[in-house]
Amino acid sequence: MSMGSVDLGRVGIWTGVLDALPSAQGVEFVAEAEELGYGAFWIPEAVGRDPFVAAARLLEGTSTIKVATGIANIYARDPMTMANIQRTIEEAFPQRFLLGLGVSHHHLVEFIRKHDYSRPLSYMREYLERMGKARFMAHGPQELPEIVLAALGPKMLELSATATAGAHPYFVPPEHTAVARETMGPDAALYPEQMAILDTNAESARALARKNMAIYLGLPNYADNLLRLGFTQADIDGGPDGGPTDKLVDAIVVWGTEEDVKARVDAHFEAGADHVCVQVLAPNPEAAFDGWRRLAPALCGSEAAPA
Repeated sequence: MSMGSVDLGRVGIWTGVLDALPSAQGVEFVAEAEELGYGAFWIPEAVGRDPFVAAARLLEGTSTIKVATGIANIYARDPMTMANIQRTIEEAFPQRFLLGLGVSHHHLVEFIRKHDYSRPLSYMREYLERMGKARFMAHGPQELPEIVLAALGPKMLELSATATAGAHPYFVPPEHTAVARETMGPDAALYPEQMAILDTNAESARALARKNMAIYLGLPNYADNLLRLGFTQADIDGGPDGGPTDKLVDAIVVWGTEEDVKARVDAHFEAGADHVCVQVLAPNPEAAFDGWRRLAPALCGSEAAPA
């Protein structure tokens, strides 16, 4: 597997809001993100659109921005299918697509997809080996392009560094970025996600953050990672209405001005990140898009003014 072949630039956008829009409108917004100077656009996979069909459409409607999956669920496709989807997109859009893979979560794998989630780390290791051996009898790359893994804990981070190009940690503070860099070493790619809210009012900003954090704090993968970082169970559920404390909210979600968001992104770089994808949390998709516009001058050096 080639390492670091996809140039994501310094800052990208991570969002799941495109599923709420007609796909043609989503292409228009990604094209605007490209004009604003963002280097990459990250899309998730859960129970919405197929991420590879969506990625191909976004790539077709743009010219330079990279599209990455954050992440594609390895339980959704067998290794040969995954490998050859990646090759198919790479052949059509060379060095513009990054495959991010992950083990997802117990409830999505066992309850929704009806697969066994008892050995996710071993399954990922075996899955990558089988991807590398997958037969591809078509025009296009015979060697697999770059892959990164959704990784939080030390074992998955180590696998990211040894079996793929690197890691895409999600729902993490800069302190985790420092841990990931130390665990993976200096050469592995490190692409953390950072949630952000453009609101200087502490009460309303934290209320929106808590609303968006709730689903993640109920998932063991994320809660266990926070405990490893030194947060306590009381930080997770000892805040208002049984939600996170202000301390945890402020660690995971940066809120305030454009300069506040830039400072948090810079903290990830100082901790060892190679690229940071920013997820703007907002009440609706249009407000999220406006956040991308507002942040572009600070994060991308763009002179574009907010619409």
